[in-house]
Amino acid sequence: MPGLYLEEFQPGQTIRHALTKSVTESDNMLFSTMTLNPQPLHIDFDFAAKSEWGKPLVNSLFTLGLMIGISVHDTTLGTTIGNLGMTDTTFPAPVFHGDTIRVETEVKSVRPSKSKADRGIVEFEHRAYNQHGALVARCVRQAMMMRKPA
Repeated sequence: MPGLYLEEFQPGQTIRHALTKSVTESDNMLFSTMTLNPQPLHIDFDFAAKSEWGKPLVNSLFTLGLMIGISVHDTTLGTTIGNLGMTDTTFPAPVFHGDTIRVETEVKSVRPSKSKADRGIVEFEHRAYNQHGALVARCVRQAMMMRKPA
């Protein structure tokens, strides 16, 4: 299992994920329609062309999911019990079709559970950047993580 256990995380640890993804028009259209989001900035090229952006914006919730998804292999794959929450989510720059996203994750805090000895909570800060190095998304996520088996 490539995911890490609670004891393998240290505050201040930064993981630069090797996986990257170029976002396609299909990614954006499929995600927007599957989530019933009719926002014309995402799905209507004519409308988006007349906006300040001049072209469609990638759905920010897709960007959030992609950012966290890219982090999974190196952090929580097979060792998470579940997400507890996400806070401080921001999208400081837009994502467009053709942008390539890379992600880094910083471990903000680690603590054992107060009620269950087999788990604990890790707080991650995920940051996504486009191919130009611009920060396009950020969030703080709390995850319930397994402890190493005895």
